[in-house]
Amino acid sequence: MNIKAFLFPIVVSFVSITANAQTKQAEIVKNDSWMTYRLTHPLHEIEATSKDVVYHMDIDAAKKEIHAVWADVDVTTFDSGNSNRDSHAMEVIDAIDYPEATFESSSVTPVGDSLHIAGKMTFHGVTKDIVLAVKPTWISDSLKVVGSFELSLTAFKIERPALLLIPVEDALHFTFAAVFVLH
Repeated sequence: MNIKAFLFPIVVSFVSITANAQTKQAEIVKNDSWMTYRLTHPLHEIEATSKDVVYHMDIDAAKKEIHAVWADVDVTTFDSGNSNRDSHAMEVIDAIDYPEATFESSSVTPVGDSLHIAGKMTFHGVTKDIVLAVKPTWISDSLKVVGSFELSLTAFKIERPALLLIPVEDALHFTFAAVFVLH
């Protein structure tokens, strides 16, 4: 047998394993990670926050690169400080039938010192393409990511709630932060 033919697959496998060894899933710091939504009505704004968001990132800490992102939140964990309002919000988004909202990235694009992370958001049983605007901050042993995105209630087949016969704005604004330990 030709030695080159024998060694080539072994060398290619080793190079592939070595190249991928730098990318790893970062460990989230749950107490420092959150997501908030803001819903606007002409008479007032509502904000609710969840500290129970699960974020995952594949990163190369040595190169300070984010390769992939996943997020998952139980929509019933958002708290506005008003349990009646939160209960009504859960009715509006059919939280019993659709208890989770998820995001999975398809691309991560650097834009200056920020990132645009494109991917699929599934909310209220509907999946749509969205783009997150993200600002990473690399610290020696951690990574903090803050960002925002917006969803259209009607695009996700959610009837806009109304107060005094005036519906809320269609845009649901989200901000988030995730802190990861790098080891």
